[in-house]
Order: sequence, then structure tokens, then C-alpha cells
Amino acid sequence: MKPVPVIIDTDPGVDDVLALLLALSSPELEVLAIIATYDLIAPSTNIFKVYQVLSRHLDTYPSEKENWPNFSQKRKTTVSVGASRPLEGEIHSAQYFHGRDGLGEISERYPEFNIDPPFKSTDTHPQLELTTRSGIDVAIDLIHSESARSITYIALGPLTTLAQLNRREPDLLGDRIGSVMIMGGALDVPGNTSPVAEFNFFADPYAVHELFTPNSGPGSSHPLPVDRTILLPLDITTPHELPFPQYQDLVDPSLVHPSQSPPSGVDHARGSPLVHFTTAFLEKTREIMIQFGKDAMELHDICAVWCAIDNPPRKGFSEDVVNVDLKDGWKVLKRKFQIERTGELTRRMLVIDRRDDQGAYAPGSNRAEVQAELEKHNFHTHGLFESTAVPVQVDVEDASMAHPPSTTTKGKDTGQGVNVVMATPGPDKLLKLMMRRVWGIGR
Repeated sequence: MKPVPVIIDTDPGVDDVLALLLALSSPELEVLAIIATYDLIAPSTNIFKVYQVLSRHLDTYPSEKENWPNFSQKRKTTVSVGASRPLEGEIHSAQYFHGRDGLGEISERYPEFNIDPPFKSTDTHPQLELTTRSGIDVAIDLIHSESARSITYIALGPLTTLAQLNRREPDLLGDRIGSVMIMGGALDVPGNTSPVAEFNFFADPYAVHELFTPNSGPGSSHPLPVDRTILLPLDITTPHELPFPQYQDLVDPSLVHPSQSPPSGVDHARGSPLVHFTTAFLEKTREIMIQFGKDAMELHDICAVWCAIDNPPRKGFSEDVVNVDLKDGWKVLKRKFQIERTGELTRRMLVIDRRDDQGAYAPGSNRAEVQAELEKHNFHTHGLFESTAVPVQVDVEDASMAHPPSTTTKGKDTGQGVNVVMATPGPDKLLKLMMRRVWGIGR
């Protein structure tokens, strides 16, 4: 089967780098471009580090070249810089988790991974096509140059670059994109950057609003094509983990618990260049995750790449059914939400209309149904349970606003919400895929 051409839009931190490694080792994909959004360090530095490490690794183990089909493609992968700041408001970063360099201060702790010499956009790179053109221009040209509905756009960071692309050519995504995979948001679970918000959506709520809401901004009368967009929020990505004890057992014994010392005679610098690299940044990640009470790393962005691997574009996902027909094990549910952009406590929260929401958990999923069930059993509450008051429709200027649509197709309201992943083939399958393709465990 012909590989699916993909554009990866990323802010290259710890999980983004692992997601990129999975993409480069996956024959189902062809990585046309990598766009660094909010690259606050130096343009594309961590992307270059990945390619430098893989080059050293394959020089040491040339027999493994076939395991990295997207590392040295016939058509070079273009690297460019996307949006540098959100559509509105100040820039937010996740330095508390990723460090100032995006990889847990690896540039200070392990200077052998620093790029030498630093690459400029005018240089020649053995595997990458470097350009001074913006990531927006690169993405637009690629989407025009490939067959219609063939490219998958994988958004692993803030959605600013995608929103700016949509402003530039409002019909482009609706007419020509194959599918859009987005890691972002938190629906029925707490956030990871604020009590209510996930980082990618927290970083630019205005971009989220423009892309998911009709007639919401300049040139945004045609938001993301609802039938070809899949959202992977924290609700589904959080249970997918890389347990550090398992990495320690199977990949590198030197990645010990911060309270322990490495086993005598074990030095990950003696291992493969790739293992040395991943352990170097996972050391800091393990320390941070243990502070949060978990000895594992959550594979948020990796889930989005996995979804793209398993579910290539087709002519269009069905808009007439709730569950999109995806590969076995994958299920989506249509969810309606709007993002809060200016609230004092709930800023960047995804506010869900739960009045008729199959995805919301009881008892808040549909108060009318709860009320009917209470009346059927002649049950009367006394203030401690669900209210027995029948929900009253609030007066609004337009009755259609009672269930605000979140998406349109070519400007036409579908009223069906966004395809949100509610089930995957399972965390164990993703972990095995990562172990096999990135580190060669069980290959």
C-alpha cells in the first residue's frame, strides 16, 4: 500500500520527539514536512537533533536502515518554522515539563547532542530540505501539489499555524486535505496546564475557536472539515503510557528511579546512539513525572501519530453515523464544544453542551432523561441528588443557538460536532508498537 503523505506540525518537546521517531520508523507514512510551531529555542533545533542522532545510529548499525523508511526518503522532508506566537494574547510554554530547550535541559547535561555546526535555512542537509519560507507557505504548497484528499495533517502542538493557513486559503482544507489529526483539549477530565485546559489548546484558544466554529474570524467561514477531522484529547491519550520501569527493563537499565543509583558497570553512553539520546531526555522526564505521582510518561502526541498510521484518509468519513468507520479498535463519538477564551477561572476550557451529549458521563449527560427516570420510579430527592426540576430551555435570540454547532462543511452547518476518539486498540498495543519500531524490542 502506498504510504500516506503527512505534514507534522509540532512544538518539538519530549513527547513530540518520540512521536517524530515513531513517524520516521513507520512505513505507512511519508513525512513531507515538519513544521516547528512556537519554536522558542532556535528554529527546528530539536528536529535537527533527532536527525543527527539517527544518522549516528545508522552509521553504527547500517543494517537497521530499513527500519527507518522516512529518515532518508527519496523526496527530502522539508523543515520550516510555523507561527511564532498565538493569534491573540501572550506566548505560553511548557518549560516546567520540557525544560528551556524542550528536552529536559539535554543541551546542558549532554552537550554531545548539540548540533555542530548549527544548521541555517540556506545550508544543505543530507536528509532534510531547509527553507526560509514559512511553514504556512510550505503546507499550502504541499497540499496543492499532492492529489486532493491525500495528505494527513498531524497537529501535535498549538493550532496557530493551522489557523493561519486556514485564514490564508479558507477553502483549502475543505477541498483538498485528506484528514486532520489533532492532539489537544480536555473534555471530561481535568487539564494538564490549568485545572481545566490542556496545553496545546491553552496556548492558543483563539486558533481553536476559529478552526472549530463557523464565521468566527478572518477568512474562517469554512473551519475544519468535520467529516475528516479527528480529535484526540487528554481523555483518551492520558491512559496511554510509557512506564519507566518497563523502559528500564527492556531498553536501558541506566534509566533508574531518581532515588537510586545506576547498576554497577551500566552506562547508557555505551549503548546505541539512539538509546543514549532517548534516555538522556527521559531522565528528566522521569523525575518530573514522579513528582506528579506517576512513574510513567503519558504518550499524548504519540497517540495522534498512531491514529494517522492506522487510519489513512479516504473520500470522507460518514457524517450520518455517530461512530466513524475506522480500523478495528478505534472508535469516535461526535462531541459538541466551544472553547472559553476570556474567562477568569475557566479560560481555555472546552465547554460542552451536555443537554443532549452521548459522550458525557451520567448524571449530567441528559438531565431530561434523569428526570424521567426519577419520575418513573416515583423517586423524590431532598437536595443531595440530581435535582428533580425539569430543565427549562433558556430564551435565546435564535432557538438554534440552544445547541451551538461547532463545525461546518463548506460553510454549511452540520450540527454534529467533532469526531473525538473515545477508544483505541489499547495502551498495550501502542507501547508494543513504540518498543518495536523505535527501540527494536521484539522486532
